[in-house]
Parts: sequence; C-alpha cells; structure tokens
Amino acid sequence: MLAIGGSVSPAHADKVTRTTECQGDWLPGTPTADDVMKGEISLVGLPPFKLGKKINWAASPYGNRSWEFVFQSLRWMGTLVVAYENSGEQRYLDRATEIAKDWVANNRRGARGTKSYVWKDHPVSLRTQPLLCLSMHVKESWLKDSLADHAKLLSDSRLYKKGHNHGMDQDIALMGIGCRYGRKDWADLASRRLTGTVKLDVDSQGALMEQAPRYAVYVYDRLQVAMTNMKACGRKVPGEIAKRAEALKDFVAHSTMPNGYMVPLGDGTAETEPKIDTGTPKQEVKAYRAGYVFGRTAWGKPESAYYSIRFGPGLKFHGHEDHLGVTYYAQGRDILVDGGFHSYEKSSYRYWTLSPEAHNVPTVVGARFRPRTSSKLVGTKYGKGRQSFKLTDKAYGVSRTRSVLVNHGEDLMAVRDTASGGKKIQNLWRFDQALKLLSNGGGKVVLGDGKFKVTLLQFGASCERVGGQKVERGGKLGWVSPTYLSKNPTNVVVSPAAKSLLTVIVPGTDSPKVSCSGGKVTVEGIAFPATAF
Repeated sequence: MLAIGGSVSPAHADKVTRTTECQGDWLPGTPTADDVMKGEISLVGLPPFKLGKKINWAASPYGNRSWEFVFQSLRWMGTLVVAYENSGEQRYLDRATEIAKDWVANNRRGARGTKSYVWKDHPVSLRTQPLLCLSMHVKESWLKDSLADHAKLLSDSRLYKKGHNHGMDQDIALMGIGCRYGRKDWADLASRRLTGTVKLDVDSQGALMEQAPRYAVYVYDRLQVAMTNMKACGRKVPGEIAKRAEALKDFVAHSTMPNGYMVPLGDGTAETEPKIDTGTPKQEVKAYRAGYVFGRTAWGKPESAYYSIRFGPGLKFHGHEDHLGVTYYAQGRDILVDGGFHSYEKSSYRYWTLSPEAHNVPTVVGARFRPRTSSKLVGTKYGKGRQSFKLTDKAYGVSRTRSVLVNHGEDLMAVRDTASGGKKIQNLWRFDQALKLLSNGGGKVVLGDGKFKVTLLQFGASCERVGGQKVERGGKLGWVSPTYLSKNPTNVVVSPAAKSLLTVIVPGTDSPKVSCSGGKVTVEGIAFPATAF
C-alpha cells in the first residue's frame, strides 16, 4: 500500500482543479477524448479499433507490437481526464474511471490471462502518467494499490533500462509516483538513476547514443518533462542533466536536412520534423564521436546540399548495420537515401532493413559480414567549398576503407572504396523513389524526375570507366521505407566487383563533363585525385 500524503479535492463538474499531473504535452495526438467516448481509438497510425463498452484487454487487431504497447499504456484513457479538467463534464471522468478500474481488475501482474507485454518496462512507464493524472481526482484504493505495484516494478534494478530512453521514462514515472505520494526514497532513486542514464545516452558532444537521430527529439522532450517534474517536486535539477539536454539541440539541428526533416538513419522515418527551437549552430559540418558526420552548404536554405556519413560503435538499440554508409541531398532534392525504418515487427523485411544491403555501403566480395562491428573515422579535411573523410573497419574480416569527398557550389559527391588482401569490393546506391531510371551503360547511370536529372559514374584504380552496373527496382534490394509500415520500390544501383571503385554522383545533369587521367578526375571543372582525397 502507498503511504498517502496530502489530500485531493473532490471532483465536481462545476468546480474542477486543473492539475500539473494532467496538463502538459504528454498525451498523443490521437485518439481524442470524444473518440474514446464513442468507443473508437486509432493508435500508431493504424485504422480505428472499436473498443465497445466492455473492453477486451487481450485485443491485438493488427498483430502489431507498437499498437499493443500503446494500447496498454492507457494514455488514450488519460485524454478523458484531461477533458474533464478542461470542461468540467463529469461523464469524462466517469468513463476514465470505469476504463482504468476494469484494466486493473483484468491485468494483474503475473496473473493467468495477463499478456506478458502488459508489464514490460515501457508500457509500465507510460501508463503511470494517465494513472497519476486520474489519481488527482479519484481516491479509491484499487488505483493507489495499482500505482504502488507500478512503483515496485519501476524501482527494481533488474528491470531498469540504463542508458536508454526507456530508462528515462522509468525514472520520470517513478519520480511522479514518489512525489505524488511523498515517497522520498523513490524520488531519490529516480533522480540518481536518471543522471547516470543521461550521461550514457547523451555524450559530451550532445550526440544521442541510440543510433537513430530521431530519438534525440524524443529524449530532449522527455528530459524537459523530467526537469519540470523535478522542480514541481521541489527538487534541484542535476547540472549534468540540464547540460546534456541543452547539448542535444545542436545534434538535432545538425541531423535535420535542409527540407526540415531529420535524416532517416537507424530506426527513423523520413517524416520526422523536429518541433523544437534548436537555434543555428556555428558550424556547417560536424563530426560526432558517436558515429556521425553531418554537413551542409549553409543553414536556413532549403536548396543547400546536405550529407550524412555513418561510423562508430557497433550496432545497438535503434541502430542499423549502416557503417560507412552515406546519404546525399542537393538542389532541394533527396538523391541518395537510406533504406529507412518500417516497424518494430519481427518480420523478415524488418530484419532486412537493418542489414548492410538496405544502405549505401561497400561490401567485400566472398567475405562473411560480421554484425555489430565498430568502424573508425581516420581522416578529415574541411574546407568551405569541399570536405573529405576517410573511414575504415573490419566488418568483413579484412579492412574495407571508404573515402568520401563532397564538393559544394558545383555539387558532387565522390566515394572511393577498397578492401585489403586483394579482395574485390562492390557497393550499393539507393536513390530516392521519385527518381526513375533513364539510362544505364558504359559505367554511367542516369536517373531523373521531370527536368531534374542525376548521374552516377564509376571508375577503377587506373582511372578506367567501370561498366556492368545493375539497377534493381523491387526484387531483393530495391526497396525503401520512408514512413512507418511503408514498403516502396525504388532504384538501387549495384556495382560490379572490382579491387577499387570510385563512384561519382553528379546532381542536376544527365551529361556531366568528365575526364579521368594521370590519377586525377575532373567533373564539370572540379578536379580531385582518383585514388585518395
């Protein structure tokens, strides 16, 4: 049982207290309170589901893990309590109480018939907020006892997700219960754990360590909630939490493309538009030790060129096997794109989106890929109109090395791939789905969309043109998932095998002026070495 501190005012339709526990931006955009009152809820973008008066808590209408987790979070129930506070209409509170009481009766932890995922760390964390909100107006023992059960689970160190956004949500939830009911031990534990988790999840440069930039927005927002709750609880915000939360804003800014959407790396969709004021960083190019290079021509210009490069620690949390991979945006268009994020479902396609084949990477012919291998950024050269980078790893047992050069003004990206031990290398180039194949021959592939054209050229070690590219749309490789649950065909250029491959991407033209001799490549008047950048 919880030791209750303080009193809660009785709820009256004509005199309702608006509470900090219920107000705020913790609620999802859908469903609305009126949707829930009608008995129809839409979660994670899937079609509406009819709840009915008597709710089936084992429901899983779409066989979708994210739907199940959000359903069990009860945040949709919380919309009713917020509507009650804002309107004073008792019917909202009555239905919220009815739903929550029924949930508690039918989802006891460890009971036969209770789905195991109901008491996983994240549904427990997220469910705490609507239950706390309801507790501001309902003083019944079943609700207090359920919150006590949640707190016991949240405070169990064996179940804590340290160094992860789930851990942050656990701490926010535990602190909420501790502050609500005067349990200093729980609030102290939450504050102490949160500091350690933030230091692991957000490095000193402000980079999120979960390997999917879009989660940096979520973590930033949750840290704002955590700090607000600490202050409301009369507690001092640890300096390290405030410092790293602020540093996250630069990381979000650098990982946001000129079109206003975050570059979809790892478990990130191409429709993530950060709604936070990041300000304008001082640098146009930033390399993060966490495993990212982000660069652009200029800030605040949608037509600016932009690129990303991946390296760093081996795969974990929300990462993909995308090391040495690149994306490229130029002249207001996506050019080279990542395979994207489909869902968290345990499907063969989900696992394919994690694989190297879903990214713009070099592969070593005849060698076995070694998952979770780290990679290094071993060389950088910055200039206002040109930057170059060198990366390497042993993901295939031998060293594979990629050098990347990006030229601005006259936009182009040049990438050189090699492998040690005389091994041959291939590479993959996934183009935006709007770009259709126009021609392919003689080591030159042209794609376009209306008047816009982009050209891919490939050369060997002696500056000779390398032909034999295959272009796959659909099939085994030619897919992209720009949004949740989408799977769209797109063109993927597969290179021939060679001991050295220099790939040049030239946006804006189908007939670039190109020469390659004496170890030097010249494209549209832009010259650079064929073998090293």
